[in-house]
Order: sequence, then structure tokens, then C-alpha cells
Amino acid sequence: MSILRIALPIPKRQLFDYLALDVIPKVGCRVRVSFGPRKLIGVVWEVGEDSTWEVSKLKAIQEVIDDKPIFDATQRKLCSWLAQYYKHPIGDVVQSAMPVALRKGESSLPKAIEYWTVSETGKTVELSSLSRAPKQQALLSALQTEDILKSKAKEQFGAAATKALFDKEFITVIAKQSTNETNWRQNLIVQDKPVANVEQALAISSIEAKLAEFACFLLDGITGSGKTEVYLQAIEPVLKQGKQVLILVPEIGLTPQTVNRFKYRFGIDVGVLHSGLTNNERLQVWQKSAKGQLGIIIGTRSAIFTPMLAPGLLIVDEEHDASYKQQDGLRYHARDLAVVRAHAEKIPLVLGTATPALETLNNALTGKYLYLKLHERAGNASVATQHVFDIRQQPLKFGIAQGMLDRIKLHLEQGSQVMLFINRRGYAPALVCHQCGFVEQCLRCDKPFTLHNQLYKLQCHHCGNAKGIPKSCQQCQSTELTAMGVGTEQLEQGLSQYFPEYSNIRIDSDSARGKSKLDRMLSSINNNEHQILIGTQILSKGHHFPNVTLVLILDVDGALFSADYRAAENLAQLITQLAGRAGRAEKPGEMWLQTHDPGHPLLQDLINNGYAHFAKYALLERQHANLPPFTYQALFKAQALSAQDAHMFLQNVSQLFSHAAGVSCIGPIPALMEKRQGQYRMQLLLQSSQRSSLQRALGHYINQVETLFLANKVRWSLDIDPQDFS
Repeated sequence: MSILRIALPIPKRQLFDYLALDVIPKVGCRVRVSFGPRKLIGVVWEVGEDSTWEVSKLKAIQEVIDDKPIFDATQRKLCSWLAQYYKHPIGDVVQSAMPVALRKGESSLPKAIEYWTVSETGKTVELSSLSRAPKQQALLSALQTEDILKSKAKEQFGAAATKALFDKEFITVIAKQSTNETNWRQNLIVQDKPVANVEQALAISSIEAKLAEFACFLLDGITGSGKTEVYLQAIEPVLKQGKQVLILVPEIGLTPQTVNRFKYRFGIDVGVLHSGLTNNERLQVWQKSAKGQLGIIIGTRSAIFTPMLAPGLLIVDEEHDASYKQQDGLRYHARDLAVVRAHAEKIPLVLGTATPALETLNNALTGKYLYLKLHERAGNASVATQHVFDIRQQPLKFGIAQGMLDRIKLHLEQGSQVMLFINRRGYAPALVCHQCGFVEQCLRCDKPFTLHNQLYKLQCHHCGNAKGIPKSCQQCQSTELTAMGVGTEQLEQGLSQYFPEYSNIRIDSDSARGKSKLDRMLSSINNNEHQILIGTQILSKGHHFPNVTLVLILDVDGALFSADYRAAENLAQLITQLAGRAGRAEKPGEMWLQTHDPGHPLLQDLINNGYAHFAKYALLERQHANLPPFTYQALFKAQALSAQDAHMFLQNVSQLFSHAAGVSCIGPIPALMEKRQGQYRMQLLLQSSQRSSLQRALGHYINQVETLFLANKVRWSLDIDPQDFS
């Protein structure tokens, strides 16, 4: 009798035994089973003849969902590695690796995709009759040319416009079976390939020499040095061999420009995977990639799980970016998983960045990774000059010193664009009573509410709690309420008044909600419709704005004195990336940092010596302080309504691990943000000079942690190789 060992979406670090029906499903297929009162969908992970349970007590599976495995041997190996390394339930890992549609039990076979099309009534409508509804008019006009995906129509024209046309019976829904069965290998062309410079050519030839084996490259190229061109030319021989390429980018905002560039160069469809797609669209890309119908797949973090029929190359762009680390559930790092996957697939991996993470840089310096460098900007572009501006004892207008306003004016008058960076969305980070000093706070987080003038509300950026702007102080009833500090909204308003003759645009997570909106904003910037660009970190991520010649960073002081040991590295990466937005074409560029501490060693080192010099000495500091990458860490986090419960639970965890050889415990201590959403948050850090010692200890004690007295009373989690201590 065959025993099926099944990975189920249950928070238990084990497989579950079931009996097969008449047909024994293949390993990697989904099955439906009964688990207590629930019906669950799991994946057959192993098939055997023995069980630790009495066979008479085992249930039989209820249904075999797939004829063919949806997880091949390599994918199963990756999932097993993830579960073992991150000490996470195997069933949850398998769920994370599947598209949502497959988790729900939908067929893994290609299904019809829904499109909007013009109805017979709509074909007789005069477009001029919709002149008072421009979005409806634009949508109907577009549909008269071609049918449009439902999700795409919603993004581009809005749900209200599509619903209005549907209610008027001008448009209707049709379902089309996927016809993308064409062989992309036959359609492959290479057009407008520029001649690589010497550094690029060396990098390309180094990658090409390893196409038949595993190798990990760090492509360390200054901003604007043409890393994407290296990717494109390294990909070309892979595609010509009929193999596939998977490219990871850190954020949705980078996918449109990257996708268009790859489509244009090779003339083939590019599969795109990110959170802005519907479940059905994501499943379709997953299916096409698995069948080998896509040559190039570009996606954000979770795209690392995408199956490929003929894998040839993996690329992780902006490998240093924090968004590659999942911060809840399965806390994996997509960059690290890419290394494991490339090794399993026996293909090369390219990690590209202008500001390598210290872990990656250390691997390159010690010879674990092959180190490729690009020191020169592509074409005639020159590296932006960097300066510090001392704002001590200077009056500030909406956060900007007069000297910087004069500098902005100079660049604008020359016909250039300027970019201003402040990592605070909203109008102001606090609302304070001028009479008594009372600050409007979120009681769930003990943090000030952020003032959002345009939405006329106060909002907590930690838990999302919001309320209307009060007319008077709740403590002394004074009506003199003052906005303290500067956010992107206030900056936008102030610059509009100071430079009324120039157009400005604000890009943050408030203004850029929705994938298509960000695309339109970026296009308008490149079309020079706006001269002043205001934004948060969204603007720092690899965008190419050839007309930007000045970048101003308003406030770096907060990051200089953070309790997080990674803060200096993150700030250095941010400053270097932002400096790279200036002077990317013919015009020379410059970057200015406003600060109250112009002599700070970090700033002076970056300005005068660059990121590479900073990183070299940052690694020395880490080594002397016994911090990663020279030690290995695991972070237990606990939160509860009572700080005492969270502390006591972690104290008990600490006592367990005090017996582990080669592992030291730091804590329990409060998290950097001690209270959030009404819960008190504590942390316990485990550290070891040997990764194997830490892994052995975690493997030995993790099941005992689950049985501790307070384990069910607090919310706790384990984060291997933590990046965020907030």
C-alpha cells in the first residue's frame, strides 16, 4: 500500500501521511485531502510504503487535482532547502512557491483570459457623444482598435469608466484561449545593439564563458555605467541557444522600462510577474514559462519561484535592495535563493548593483563570487559631483535653505530638471499644539500621526490608523495647531508657490497608487512635462532621467544616528543611488546633501572617496564588531498585549539556547519600535561565528520553542539572516 507524504498549508514543520486512492499521484502533484473539519489542498512530496502511524488510522486522499507534477525535482529541492534553512513549515513554503490560483485548487492547464470588446451597440456610437466623459470616450476609442485585457482596462481607464460603458451596453466581455503557442526562438531578432566599451566587453565575455555551468558574478558598476547593456548582451547567446532567462527587479516601478527595453532589443514577448497582476494573469505567465513559451521572464521578489523548462541564466538587478527580503511569513531573501537555484540548475547568476550589499561584496572579495567592475559611465555621461550643504543656523523654507533654492533656480533656468528627495510622505510628520505642546499621537503605536493635508486626515504610517484633522487641541482646546517638519506634500506646495512658472510632480506611495499611474508619471518626466521632481525612495530605484542635472537630499541626519547597525550601509547606498540619477546624459550633474552635521565621517567618506571606499571600511568595522557577514544571526520576535508576556516568552527561548554550543544570545530587548498596533514588541538575537552551529541549534530547539508555556499566548516568529530590527 502506497503512503503519500503531503505538504499541507499548516503551521507545522512536517509532512502528513495519507493513503493513495486507486491512482497513485506523481510526486509534485496537488491533491485534495480532509484535515480535521477542513478540506485542504496539498502537494505530494514523497511516496513510500511505510508510515510512523498505524495504516488503519490514516485517511485516504479525496481527489487528485493534477495529471502532471506542477513542481519538478529542482523546485522541490529548492522548497526543501527553504524549509530547512529558514526553519519554516514545508507546507507554507510550498504555498508561497505556487501562484494563488493554484493554491485555490484551480486547474494548472491554460485557461481563457477575459477581455473587453466593443458590442454591436457600441460600434454604432459616435465618440463625440461621450465628450463629457473623457475616460469612457478614450476607452471606447481604444477598444475600436483592439480588445483590451480586463485588468489592463481597469488600470488605464479606471473601474468607473469600464462599468459605465458596460451598463450602457457599449462594451461586453469575451473570453479568449491563450494563443501564445508561437515559438519565440524562431521570432528572435537582435536590433540596435551598441558597441560595448572595454569594461562592458570584459564583463560580457566573462559571463558567456560560464554559460554551461554554475557561477555567481557580482557586476559592480557605478550608476549609469551600462549594467543593463551588459545584461542584454550576455542574454543574447542564452536566447540563441533556446534557453530562458529570469530577471528579478526590486519593485513594480522598474518593470515597465526594463520590459520595454528587452522587448525592443529581442523582438519577443516578455513575461512579467508582480503584485499588480490578477491571479489569472500571474498563472498564465507561470504556465507559459514552465512550458518554455517565454524566453525572458521579469518579475519582483516572488518571481524567483517561476518554473522554467530550459533555464539558462538568472539575473538579480539592484541586488542590494531591501525589498528582496520578505518581512513576514516565509522570511526568505530572493537574492540568496537565486544563488541556491542557479547552483541547482547549473546555470550562471549575475548580481548587478552600483552599491553592493556588504554580504555580497565580502563574497566577491573572498573569491566566492566572480567580481566584475564597471568604473565608467556609458556614452559621454560624467559622474555627478557630490557636495554637503551646512544648514546650521540657516532659515529654511519648506525644509530647503535659501542657497539650495538659488541652486535649483539656476538649473531650472538652464532648461534642466531637478530632483528633490525626502523620505517622508504626507504634509508633515507631526501636528503640535502651539500653546501647550500636545502632539496628536496614535495610541496603538505611541507615535505621532502624520498630517495629510490633501486627504484632510491624520494617519499613522505604522498601523494605518487614521482620523480627521482636529480643529482644536484636545488637551487645552487651543486652535493654534502647527505642522511640524516637512513631508513631500508640503514640499510640493512650497515649490509650486516659489517656482510658479515650472511644473512639479510628486512621486510617493500616496500619489503613485496603481501600476499604470506610476508608468504615466515616469513617462511624463521623460517627456520633460515636469521640471521639478519630488519623491521618496521610489525615485532612487534605477530610473533613467537624462535631463536631471541636480539632486537635492533634504534630510539625512536621522539615518546618521540610528540604532540599527545596517543604517550606515543603507544610507550610503541611498545617497549613491540618488547621486546616480543626475548627469546621466550629455549634461553634467551634481548632488547636494542638506545636513546639520557636515563633518560626519560617513558623509565625508562618501562625498570624497565614493561607495567602494566606504564599503571597504564598513566591512572592517563589521569584522571588528563581530557582525554580519562575519557572523550569522537569527532573530526571534515576539509581540503581545503585555510587554511582560513577550519578554518572558523570549526569556524562556533564551534559556533553551543557552545550552547550544557556539551560539550566543543577546536580549530579550525591546524592538526599535517598541509598540505597534497596540502590541508590545520584543526581540532576542542569536549569533554565531559558524553558520552550521546556528543552524544545528535552531534545528534542535525550534520544536521545543513551539511547546513553551507562552508560545500560544504571544505572536512570535523566527527570522534567519535578519535585515530589519524595527
